[in-house]
This record gives sequence, structure tokens and C-alpha cells, in this order.
Amino acid sequence: MKQYVMPALLSLCLAAGCQQKENAKGVDTGNLDSAQAKESISTIGNPVLLYTLPDKYNTPDGMALGPDGTVYLSVPNLADNSSPGVLVKFAPDSVQFVTSLPAHPDTRHAAPMDLAFGPDGNLYYAENQYENDKNFKSRLMRIRMKGNKVLGVDPVVTGFGLANAVVWKGNTIYVTDSQWDMPADDKGSAVLSFTLDELNRGVVALKPKTADPHVLAMFTTKVNETGVDNGADGLDYDSQGNLYTGSFGDGTLYKMTLRPDGKLASKEVVNVSQPISCVDGLIVDRNTNILYLCNSRENAIQSVNLATGQVTTLVQNGDTDGKDGRIDQPAEVLLKGNRLYITNFDKPEKKFVNTKADDVHTMSYIDLPK
Repeated sequence: MKQYVMPALLSLCLAAGCQQKENAKGVDTGNLDSAQAKESISTIGNPVLLYTLPDKYNTPDGMALGPDGTVYLSVPNLADNSSPGVLVKFAPDSVQFVTSLPAHPDTRHAAPMDLAFGPDGNLYYAENQYENDKNFKSRLMRIRMKGNKVLGVDPVVTGFGLANAVVWKGNTIYVTDSQWDMPADDKGSAVLSFTLDELNRGVVALKPKTADPHVLAMFTTKVNETGVDNGADGLDYDSQGNLYTGSFGDGTLYKMTLRPDGKLASKEVVNVSQPISCVDGLIVDRNTNILYLCNSRENAIQSVNLATGQVTTLVQNGDTDGKDGRIDQPAEVLLKGNRLYITNFDKPEKKFVNTKADDVHTMSYIDLPK
């Protein structure tokens, strides 16, 4: 389970040039702008502004907790890539670059998405090159670390279509590819797996448009009025070791059960109490087996009870720039105790509640019922 230890927030914001709102509880609907007032989306819950990022961090995405409690955030800058994609970390008194990330030799961009620390102490991140080049240029990258010192950054897997979410389970890393298309399925996506031993032996070159042996499970996106065919997105596992992913394009939530040897035993659609239109980042609280997900299309954070399938909308609001803490196309969630932290990606697709990428870049949080 991803966990977030809250740093000394005010000093962080001062150091980064960001702005913090001390108390954003309650939403005054009388002050909504005219565009938002016309939204039919319900306003549910009271998200709180965590902080406002500088302009050079325009699409906050994945979050991970380091071994020492340091929080790492990926910013691929996909809404405006005039600034390079970066990873930043939050120290007690500053916001710092992790290191310069190597640009892909063909696309000349770095685009870090989800990230996670491995059992070897190194930091791994999915690099999404799909918007720069759709010809399977995405990679899994490893930041070699010794304590807090970066020794280097190298690719460990090449050949993804759209590398997206990552999660370590024991000595195996699982990665979603939201665009793992096949010759007979151009709406395909997949979850792939790699052992630490294999990554340590050298760069793994995937074989696109094949049933590559690293593919654990494949999925097909049902394209709707959004026109989005991105599939498997967020990824995590429950207390029994079952993996879960969801489709960004059609909102289907999937459960994958594994055999003792790590191979796929079964794949099934999770029966939910109400339709979910979009699944971006997700996390499972393995103490309760409650799954929390970002419904990017509906500007909402929802929970799913994995035992009953009950869906609850925790937070939702209409189109907004997020400056007061409201949701602005959520991409990822990170859980610490009963507090859920949210990145606001703010890069809309057609038919999304969020209608434009604005010049306000924020993160929010909500407190969950105890």
C-alpha cells in the first residue's frame, strides 16, 4: 500500500514557490463561476487544498513513499512539455529535484508516470512516451540509489506502448500498459510482470504486438463517446495478493488472481453496485480491502468495497481550476492513515467534466471516515 508521510508543509511550499490554503473545508456554491454553475455534476464532499505547484509542474501524477519517509512525486508535464518531465521529492524544508531524468533518444522527452521503490532500494518509474511517439517507445526506468544519493538513471525495460502504473509485490514488479495493442485488437492493454533478478541481468526488450511472455493479462477497451481507447491504468493488490486494475477508457474494474508460481490463475470483471465511467490511479487499503480510485472523467474520487462491490463517491465537483482544493481531473491517490492525498492532473479528454488545462496546478486531500 502506498503511504504518505506529511512533511512540514508550509516550509515546503515557501521553498517551492507554491501556495497553501490553511482551511478549505466547505464549498460556497454561490461563488462558483458561470461555467461551473452550469455543470450537472453533483458537489460531494469537501476536498482540501494541499498545495499549489509552480507553473513548471503542470501535470502532477504518481506518488511514492521512500524508505526514509520521503515523498516522491512524478510530473510528466504532458499538458505543456516546454518544461521537462521531472521527479521531485519533499524534504523537511524544501522541494528538491531527484535528479535530471534522461530524455528518450528518439522523442527527446522524459515523461515519468507512476513510481515505486523496489526491494533493492532503487526507485522505478513508468515512462509514458505514447503522446510523443506511438511506436512502442515507452520504458520502465530505474533510478539507482544509495541512501538519498542518486547514482544513475537507466532503462530496464523497453518496448511498452503506454507504460503507466507500477507496483512491487515481493520481488516482482507489475506494470500496466494502457496501449498494448495486438494485430487483432487495436484497443488492447495489458498488465506485465518482471522479476528483480531478470531486471538485474540486463535490459528487457519487449516484443510489441505479441503475446510477450511478460504479459500477465490482456484487456480490450470498449470505446465510448469520449473516443478514448486507453485501457489498463491504475494498479494495486489486496490483502490476499489479488491484483486490481481499471480501464481509463471505459471504467471496467478487473481482478486478477495469481497461481503460486506467479502466473495468472483467473481474470474477472469486478461486479460493482453502480457503473464507473473511468478508472485512473487506484490504491487498495489492505487493512480493509477497500479500493480507492480516481474517476478522472467525472472529477471524482470513489471507493469500492472489494467484498461487496459497493461503490461510494467520496468527492466530486464540476469543472474548476482547483485553486480552492476542489478536484481538477484526479490522476492518483496515496493513503496515509485515514487521509487520502490526490494529484490533480488537469489534462482533459473529450466529454470529461474538466474542459481545459489551466494555469493552476494543485494537489488536494480528504480525510476518510474512521
